[in-house]
Amino acid sequence: MPIAYRTEQLTALAEAGVHEHIFPGAAWAVGTVDHGVAGAAGRLTPEPASAAMQVDTLFDIASLTKIVSVWSLTGWLVRRNRLRLDDRLADLLPGTAGYALAPITIFQLLTHTAGLPLRARLRASYGEVYDDIVRGVLREPLEGTPGQAVEYTDRAALILGFVIERLLGQPLEQALAEHVLQPLGMAATGYGPLAPRHGQLVAPTEYCEQAGAHLAGVVHDFSARLLGGVCGISGLFSNVPDLQRFLRAMLASGLHGAGQVFDAGWVRASLTVQTGSLNPSRGLFWHPAAGTGPEDDVWCHQGFTGTAMWLSPRRGRYAVLLTNKLYYTRDSARVNALRGDFMRCAFGL
Repeated sequence: MPIAYRTEQLTALAEAGVHEHIFPGAAWAVGTVDHGVAGAAGRLTPEPASAAMQVDTLFDIASLTKIVSVWSLTGWLVRRNRLRLDDRLADLLPGTAGYALAPITIFQLLTHTAGLPLRARLRASYGEVYDDIVRGVLREPLEGTPGQAVEYTDRAALILGFVIERLLGQPLEQALAEHVLQPLGMAATGYGPLAPRHGQLVAPTEYCEQAGAHLAGVVHDFSARLLGGVCGISGLFSNVPDLQRFLRAMLASGLHGAGQVFDAGWVRASLTVQTGSLNPSRGLFWHPAAGTGPEDDVWCHQGFTGTAMWLSPRRGRYAVLLTNKLYYTRDSARVNALRGDFMRCAFGL
């Protein structure tokens, strides 16, 4: 079924999420390399006087940062033979020499099989000084045996961010802007905090006791805030049009080979199960969408604030759903159920 025919169903799902108080508002898109449809539902907040959500509203995309920033830049380095998946951290980050992280490989970080600590605990473990935190993370013990289990952890993206900065000799936000955002025309995307701009809507997230208000334009993730708002874990703000540009470029790499940012081989490897018989299955940072099988070829990444994006090279289709469900609750059960409905509708499953 052509994408245009799904617009009514996708719109209804987004509006249902608003009416059922799963999130105050949402923006979404589904498309191919050449064509897409997009929409928005609800408002920035539940207040009747709040501004209506727009397709180009900026969202704290949370862990989608791992894909847009770290995964993209890792692929950029691999393509230029400046990084290999079997490279060990001992050879990339001198601060790991003699410590448990030394033999960990880039591949193990990308597949969440490194045995890293699962919980952040950055401030409790290492204080609030940036250099102390970095030193502590690079010297900390493992919690599992590398290669034996798939366990999602923010540490993987955090450490890869350190690797990228060292190899490129640039802060992460500068490297991202130069090598990914600018080439793809993603002018609205960047690390916060966001300076107020006339007419630019930003979806608020969780209520912050310290601020006395819902966070808006300031990253929600505490680890990212502790690190100055810029890291591999979280921190990016983006919108539907920019994420469409990103996902279209990924799809285009499969049609045209190496693009300016994405290489077909990197995208193909990332959207292939790399973890053998281990569960849950993982590609390189991407994972098969919940409720799908290998024959469906739908890959996903989600963000804690209520964001998600999917890609299916076999179908030549992408989907994005950005919500600010965290405005209401940290519980993800209801938004995950709606995400599943949205994904099935978007990809005709």
